[in-house]
Amino acid sequence: MKYDFETVVDRRGHDSVAADVVPFDVKPDEGFEPIPMWIADMAFPLAPPVREAMRRRLEEPCFGYYGFPEAYYDAIRSWQRRRNGVEGLEKEHIGYENGVLGGVASAVQAFTVPGEKILVHSPTYIGFTHAVETLGRVLVHSPLVRDAEGIWRMDYADMDAKIREHGIHLVIFCSPHNPSGRVWEREELERATELFRDNGCLVISDEIWSDIVMPGYRHIPTQSVSADARERTMAFYAPSKTFSLAGLVGSYHVIYNKYLRERVERQSALSHYNSGCVLSMYALLGAFSPEGEEWAEEMIRTIDGNFAYACGFIAANFPGVRVMRPQGTYMLFLDCRDWCAAHGVPIGELQRRGVRAGVIWQNGEDFVWPESIRMNLALPLSQLREAMERLKEYAFV
Repeated sequence: MKYDFETVVDRRGHDSVAADVVPFDVKPDEGFEPIPMWIADMAFPLAPPVREAMRRRLEEPCFGYYGFPEAYYDAIRSWQRRRNGVEGLEKEHIGYENGVLGGVASAVQAFTVPGEKILVHSPTYIGFTHAVETLGRVLVHSPLVRDAEGIWRMDYADMDAKIREHGIHLVIFCSPHNPSGRVWEREELERATELFRDNGCLVISDEIWSDIVMPGYRHIPTQSVSADARERTMAFYAPSKTFSLAGLVGSYHVIYNKYLRERVERQSALSHYNSGCVLSMYALLGAFSPEGEEWAEEMIRTIDGNFAYACGFIAANFPGVRVMRPQGTYMLFLDCRDWCAAHGVPIGELQRRGVRAGVIWQNGEDFVWPESIRMNLALPLSQLREAMERLKEYAFV
């Protein structure tokens, strides 16, 4: 490969939540070098095209107030066209957001009141839970179900019943889905958006993972499946997952409907806080360049190889642990219910065993799914191999 996805970067002591925080009440035992595999933060070195774009801007002597140039909007339009086949996206449809969750929060506040209920799928991204509950709204969970091949699917009858029962008028939709790793098919999206239309629901579509889709799959923007979906959906994107830029902050929305867009932008502006960072803007320009896209494609192939290794290892060594090989994202979701029942080991003890062996994974129950674990596989294969061997010897025993 042209780019480096094998160097192990020691991020400890360099402002890294992933490397410096252990989200459990135990720490790695002596002799176990921590392997961070929890928060959605890549362990790969920064993409050179992003670094170069930022370096060029750093050579300029001033960092005063700034505006978004045409090049910013052109880069997003070109990226959406190349990656997702999006046509007809104009400058006016794009707006800056201080993080996807910030945009989601603005949309929630613009179209609901405290106490109102909002539909989400479970397992549920923990950020949705925190953001919505902090705003005083109530999440109603529609669990995904697995088909005969173990693929996570939407339960449309359950979605419809809960929307009607709870008088829901706003849905938060995750595409690709985190943490399951599903990349929704067009027919699935069509059926879901028809259901939302029939129930008069507006849709917040979190598409932050849309650029990390495994070979053989394709991300389809929720807004693209029908004229109605285009008008009732508020979509949120960012380069942060694809290029590991969360520390720079910089997301954007795509909202075609003028009324919805003005409401969201008004809500976002109320705090006078929703303004960008000039280095974040240049990072996006570097990321969405042809060279940045080349890096992203190599990264995706690396992640796909990691998925193949991890899923194969789990199938061979951890009977009772259910995983779907992800179609997108770089997260792997482990359903450990059968393993825990067979071995008489509570999920908390299993999680602590992994941490004590230096594998810093994430409590999947925080994603509203019992006896589960989420693992970040955006790391060098050598570290992934070491982590799996440790889990075999010290956790799943």
